Amino acid sequence: MNADDRRTAGLSARRGPEAPALPAETIGANLARIAAAHPDRDALVECATGRRWSYRQFDAAVSDLARALIAAGVGKGDRVGVWSPNCAEWVLVQYATARIGAILVNLNPAYRDHEIRFALKQSGTSLLFTATQVKSSDYVAMADAVRPDCPDLRDVVCFGTPGWTAFLERGADVPAGTLAGREASLDPGDPIDIQYTSGTTGFPKGATLSHRNVLGNGFQVAEVQAWTHEDRVCLPVPLYHCFGMVMGNLGATSHGACIVLPGPLFDPADTLAAVSAERCTVLYGVPTMFIAELALLERSGGEYDLSSLRTGVMAGSPCPVEVMKRVISELGMTDVTICYGMTETSPVSTQTRRDDSLERRVATVGRVHPHVEIKIVDPDTGATVPVQTPGELCTRGYSVMLGYWNEPERTAEAVDSDGWMHTGDLARMDDDGYVSIVGRIKDMVIRGGENVYPREVEEFLYAHPDIEDVQVIGVPDEKYGEELMAWIRLRPGAAPLTAEAVREYCHGQLAHYKIPRYVHLVEGFPMTVTGKVRKVEMREQAAEILGLGRPGA
Repeated sequence: MNADDRRTAGLSARRGPEAPALPAETIGANLARIAAAHPDRDALVECATGRRWSYRQFDAAVSDLARALIAAGVGKGDRVGVWSPNCAEWVLVQYATARIGAILVNLNPAYRDHEIRFALKQSGTSLLFTATQVKSSDYVAMADAVRPDCPDLRDVVCFGTPGWTAFLERGADVPAGTLAGREASLDPGDPIDIQYTSGTTGFPKGATLSHRNVLGNGFQVAEVQAWTHEDRVCLPVPLYHCFGMVMGNLGATSHGACIVLPGPLFDPADTLAAVSAERCTVLYGVPTMFIAELALLERSGGEYDLSSLRTGVMAGSPCPVEVMKRVISELGMTDVTICYGMTETSPVSTQTRRDDSLERRVATVGRVHPHVEIKIVDPDTGATVPVQTPGELCTRGYSVMLGYWNEPERTAEAVDSDGWMHTGDLARMDDDGYVSIVGRIKDMVIRGGENVYPREVEEFLYAHPDIEDVQVIGVPDEKYGEELMAWIRLRPGAAPLTAEAVREYCHGQLAHYKIPRYVHLVEGFPMTVTGKVRKVEMREQAAEILGLGRPGA
């Protein structure tokens, strides 16, 4: 029996330990306390520009931006969006909005007009911070294009421009006492963040999270890895996602550790260079990132000194056993952990431990987190199933979201009256409480660590004038784990559509990872006797069509 959980004999149910205690404070108060304890230690390093902040400097910069937000009329509970690849300004906005009780709206930098318009409007975002342009993404032009459809949006401020400098200067007129008064009015249970997660019914849902949700989860994920103020955390993962801003940023600042941003977008060379130059002890990533880093390391001929690495997190999709072996042996991450979670649970519910066997770190997603309960239930009856029996994974505790923003009905569909979040994932628990994910009740596709819900893509493609019906599925892919395939039934008389034409239709409207790689034209879909589409059969047929073998084989 594990000493760190309580169980129900013979059933797939576990309750995590009650230690270590959860932080009983707001994000701003936590940062101020840590900064006072470690004023001269590095808090944030941006490798792309060479900029760095000590905790004293970081805390002051956050306060300066917080006063500027107050000067701009941002009140407690107002929504402030951030739409940018990773950069130091993103981190400052995260902590400054928390310090004044505004609600940060995380916007995927891959979003295009269709998606950004919806998120800004649905959340009622009044102030938007953006990058200017990264690669082919012109954020300014896209923001201008959607602004007429977003009546609550009062202002757009672009990082690194005179507008950003002018915005910061506004804070000089706000007394420190005004900021202190605002902070004193906040409660750890207040909403502080909206993160959009795609839904099976089409449009994304805004998972709304509190100080307690995200600060507590970031702290606990870092505790499992035994972080201290001596650690330096390399974050090539996106900040807009819980992986970056919660497990990374808040995990670091709650321990006085240093956040190291290797670049705006993932690049294996930038990542390894950051680890080497900044002597990082922690590295985060999804399996595809680690695979790219290992390939580069193999070609580099000893260019990178990674001897400082000891731990980190691999999450987002299952980890191949050979990759885990190489991460431990070649990257030196002997204490690397695997996490399972979802945005709605802030995100982590289970995690492997540093001393777990290799088998458990590749075959399971660990065991229950502190202050969290999990159970596996029969999807039809809701009854908790015996150990070793597949069922739906449910989780309950401090980490469960406050709800979906302005969508009480969809919240009630996900979180039951007893507070259990129904994940939609099929899982199995062993006798020692370790959980394995064995499938998905929903049709979610995980492409390179990005969650894609086919219904959202289908809803968009339905608007194509030549498409009468469409079904989107995931098919196996060696590089990304899964790729999207659209099965399309054309309208009578329509010319055949190529995959290239479909991708062109989606370009600029959907994030790149949601655009189908494959297109299959059909007269109809496999159906059940009750008229439901059989996506399981579609996936089997797709594997044969593409010569991929049977799914999961």
